[in-house]
Amino acid sequence: MAFLKTVLYLGVCLSAWIITTADNIIAPKAENVHWVSLDFKTILIWTTKPSNHTYTVQYSEDDRDWNETPDCIRVSESECDLTNHLEPLDRTYVADIQTEPSAMDYENEYLMEELPHTYSPPFNPYRESNISAVKFTVTAAGEGRVTVNITDPLTSIHQRGKQLSIRDVLKNDLKYKISYYKSESTGKRDVISDSSVAEVSKLDAGQSYCFMVAAFIPARPKTSQQGAWSAQLCTEGEEQNILQELSLGAWVGVVFILLTVLIAIITVTVLCCRCCRQRNKNLHASQSSVPI
Repeated sequence: MAFLKTVLYLGVCLSAWIITTADNIIAPKAENVHWVSLDFKTILIWTTKPSNHTYTVQYSEDDRDWNETPDCIRVSESECDLTNHLEPLDRTYVADIQTEPSAMDYENEYLMEELPHTYSPPFNPYRESNISAVKFTVTAAGEGRVTVNITDPLTSIHQRGKQLSIRDVLKNDLKYKISYYKSESTGKRDVISDSSVAEVSKLDAGQSYCFMVAAFIPARPKTSQQGAWSAQLCTEGEEQNILQELSLGAWVGVVFILLTVLIAIITVTVLCCRCCRQRNKNLHASQSSVPI
């Protein structure tokens, strides 16, 4: 009986040791892999369980050979900046995240093959990178016209010592959507401009208008065609005669008040005339009844 208890105890300890050792040997796999890209700065992000393992990222262009990224070899972070590697931009890329133990035996091919891999969804920077909100100004350009000057956002891409703008990258594919409406009105209108300088016409003279601008790339899929909307910018309307600013309801009220006052004046005038006539008649009658 004592022997059986000893064997059972050893079995339990051995099982616990095997489970603990297995947890240490099995490398955690990268999960929730996704791309985050803004103005063509593209970062691969994933999540994983806490461990002493590291990660190496490789990427493939249009299902071609895998390429390593020097900045993402045996990293402990759960992200990799691939901005400077995904070129040309108008290609579809897939990344491979390989988990590695802290002490890697690269000569053990079997161990290398057993390492867990996680593949990213495909990503095309040119067609999917989000575009940030733009800055712009609005200046008067004549009667009922304004000029909208838009500043192209800068990207994280550099070529020959120059930081490229989204116009440098997208070229003729880049357009801007200008949305505007008259102050205190709910009706909006949209204008599509091919350049960073646009003219908006047929505006009511002297009225205040509010404008918003967003990058617009019709060559992209619908889900990524439009960038973020800018902050709203409103122009100042000219001072107008108060009679021109009155609404139809206000005009009805004014006319009603004027008619009321006019009727009151006429009524008072008629009553006063009657009183005067009656008093004159009474005075005349009293003077006629007095004996001479």
